Amino acid sequence: MSTETTDNSEKQIPGPQPDSPGQFRLPALFRRLDWRIACVLLVALLVIPVWRATTGHAKPGVVAISTPQVAVCRVTREDLAEELVCDAELRPYQEVDLHAKVAGYLESITVDIGDRVQAGQLLATIEVPELADDIQRAKAALSRNEQEVSRAQAAYEEAHLVYTRLAAVDKAQPNLIAQQELDAAVEKDRTAASALAAAKAEVDVSQAEISKLETMRKYCRIVAPFSGVITRRYADPGALIQAGISSSTQAMPLVRLSQNDRLRLDIPVSVQYVSRIKVGDPAEIHVESCDETFTGKIARSTRKVDTATRKMDVEVDVTNDKLNLIPGMYASVTLRVDHRDKTLAVPVEAVSRQKSATVLVVNKDHKIEERTISLGLETPHKLEVLSGLNENDLVMIGGRTQFKPGQLVEPKPIEQAKVTE
Repeated sequence: MSTETTDNSEKQIPGPQPDSPGQFRLPALFRRLDWRIACVLLVALLVIPVWRATTGHAKPGVVAISTPQVAVCRVTREDLAEELVCDAELRPYQEVDLHAKVAGYLESITVDIGDRVQAGQLLATIEVPELADDIQRAKAALSRNEQEVSRAQAAYEEAHLVYTRLAAVDKAQPNLIAQQELDAAVEKDRTAASALAAAKAEVDVSQAEISKLETMRKYCRIVAPFSGVITRRYADPGALIQAGISSSTQAMPLVRLSQNDRLRLDIPVSVQYVSRIKVGDPAEIHVESCDETFTGKIARSTRKVDTATRKMDVEVDVTNDKLNLIPGMYASVTLRVDHRDKTLAVPVEAVSRQKSATVLVVNKDHKIEERTISLGLETPHKLEVLSGLNENDLVMIGGRTQFKPGQLVEPKPIEQAKVTE
């Protein structure tokens, strides 16, 4: 019995029996792990094709080396100009304080500050009471002198008639009339002629006096000598006005008249530039206070350097029909002091100026070359090249420390406008 039991036990299949607990625990474990295995398989299916695509064509042991790109700019011919920026001040083209030429009381004033007036317009009237009396007295004197002329004329005609008759008788019958009588007639004729001339001279004097007084009466009317704007008023009606020709300290003007429709722009130019400033040169003007930019031309200069400031005054005429520019405003003026036409030019950023001026050039083999150049005119954004470069050469912009001569690079041209920004 024992032998059969042993044999039967050897024939049994090892493993859990149907009634053992392991029959139920193994499927539950698979249920917990199947979603994780599915995710791993899905990721593997996505990554393996990508990895094979990226590495399948690469040769074992070979590493790809990329060529660095550099920003370059082409050497071109341009018109360059050296500019000088100066601060300037606007002032009236003409400005005058109007005085009264005669002393009197201010009878009326028809303008105030800010009023625009035209040439010849009446501004004020001065009252001089004694002037009218002086004119009447001068006219009476003229009338009296004219009567004196009439009497002198009659006396002269009578004396001359007597002389001519005696002279005719003496000529017809010599020695008939005494010589003393003839001499007396001649003397009387000359005296009458002199008296007539003196009377006429007195008439001329009286007429001149009347003309002078009439002119003084015209001076009582203060008129505008030119068109402009009243920028100051000094007196009110009833004020005692002293004559402007008087040296008295009490003499004061009536109004100040400024011509503002045309202005002068005073520009102080440093002594180092005066030899290059010419009448007719263009000027670009920017008035910051009213945010206006316009152009003009140099109209005149003093042609003399002020020893105190070492500057020369230059003027530009500015049209101001709208009166939007106010005298006293400051402006920034850009003057062209030198220029070059169609010259080789490179950006300022392309040039290194340590010991000498050098640039990095990308040659036709895409290799970097360092060249020494000679510079001429300088502007804020461009430099004139006198030697060392040719037209259409590619010069490198910036990043000089990252590259060295002989290095292979890939040039990337950039626009000129971006270089000058």
